[in-house]
Amino acid sequence: MQGGVGQTEPMNFINDVVESFPSAKKAVIAIDRQGDVRSWHFGELFAMSAGLSGAMVARGVKRGDVVMTLCGSRIEWVLTMLACFRMGAVAMPCNPQLRRDDLSHRVSAANPSLCIGEEELLPELPDGVPHFDFSDLARIFDEDRPQEPPAVAEDLSADDPAAIIFTSGTTGDPRGVLYSQQYLAGQRLQADHWFGAREGEVAWCTAAPGWSKSTRNSFIAPWLGGATAVIHDGRFDPVERLDLIDRLGVNVLCQAPTEYRIIARRADLRPLPSIRRMVTAGEPINPEIVSEFRNVVGVGLADGYGQTETGHLTGMPLGEDDPARDGAMGKPLPGIQTRVNDGVLEVRPESVPTFFSHYLDEEPFEGEWWHTGDRVREDADGYLWFESRDDDLIISAGYRIGPFEVESALIEHPAVAEAAVVSAPDPERGSVVKAFVVVRHGEPDDALVIALQEHVKAVTAPYKYPREIEFLSELPKTPSGKIRRAELRGG
Repeated sequence: MQGGVGQTEPMNFINDVVESFPSAKKAVIAIDRQGDVRSWHFGELFAMSAGLSGAMVARGVKRGDVVMTLCGSRIEWVLTMLACFRMGAVAMPCNPQLRRDDLSHRVSAANPSLCIGEEELLPELPDGVPHFDFSDLARIFDEDRPQEPPAVAEDLSADDPAAIIFTSGTTGDPRGVLYSQQYLAGQRLQADHWFGAREGEVAWCTAAPGWSKSTRNSFIAPWLGGATAVIHDGRFDPVERLDLIDRLGVNVLCQAPTEYRIIARRADLRPLPSIRRMVTAGEPINPEIVSEFRNVVGVGLADGYGQTETGHLTGMPLGEDDPARDGAMGKPLPGIQTRVNDGVLEVRPESVPTFFSHYLDEEPFEGEWWHTGDRVREDADGYLWFESRDDDLIISAGYRIGPFEVESALIEHPAVAEAAVVSAPDPERGSVVKAFVVVRHGEPDDALVIALQEHVKAVTAPYKYPREIEFLSELPKTPSGKIRRAELRGG
């Protein structure tokens, strides 16, 4: 999928990428929740995703329709994404931790024609959304049963829709970010200049479905480099993670900074002979953690930076491992134009091949510079260093959490009169969610803390719950009634 911004040649990820490999070439190594490993080849993925596209058409899905997924890092997720890319449907992967309120918002905003998900997760789906569960998929993939003819591999333009990922909802509900087909093609820039997987290698991006990083790096970036992708449908365990890296011979590892921190603190960090490159993004990385991996594993951590709306923007260049730069976001990728304006990073959209099309139900961004909201500094050599967010977004263990979502969940509890949520420092997760709560009546106690935490887990995704809760008689506010979050953060 060669080309840049404004590409006009017809494109289709299936034709341009999947079919470019020999059928027998290994495409994905999948580890299930029991730890069993299975390899999948491009020929299998091509045939199975084609069959799934036919079943989707028979269920009424058309080019341009939205298809959501609700599952973990499983081969069924990859196949659904490929089926969408084949027929020009719009893939909307959702994090499997999302609960009914989050899913209802996404369904209302995107109006999916079909959801493909795991049986135990589908009850969280709002009523009225057609779906395939994994039993349905097993029948669709059964070669002994009648098969629907595959959908046509559509000739798509750079501007045709490809995928939707939702933001974290800093000041309101999460917003749906629509990517065009150019977003898929444009991943070659970061694949070549930051991610760095090579022909014949094994590459593992550990991000779960539903995050922009998984959409571009779980299998797209590895395949663009000619590598085999790893997906793991299991909870993060630092000891197991090291064992799997050795067992699978992982050459390129992409993890959130929190995962690197937890491995360094809770596992017996050791040399990993197969590892050639380790990259990270999503939150600031501690220089001492970079140094520890360099000293023990023999490879430093190449930090990078991007947003849901922009795709990947900056990264430590390939072949560079300078201790003096530990903790830096790297430099802008080749061709991407950035500037630091009054301390905030801005980027010129026309220079970014992965810049989003638009928010759902909104017009495309037409400004000359996109304001990222991230405060950075630029050194004399052009390296960027993250300083802080320009808003109240909480980045915890790589998860991006809008305080509004957590506050809304807390206020639904009958014991809560008011709530404010901020970020609090944490040695492993970088930051955690901290809630300040005013109760309606009575004296709060430890039991109420647990009850509020469990309530938030049940109402919204479990990763958003406040790990710290402090009770106040009233919240600090401005004369206009706005909460003084800086005061709550101790700023």
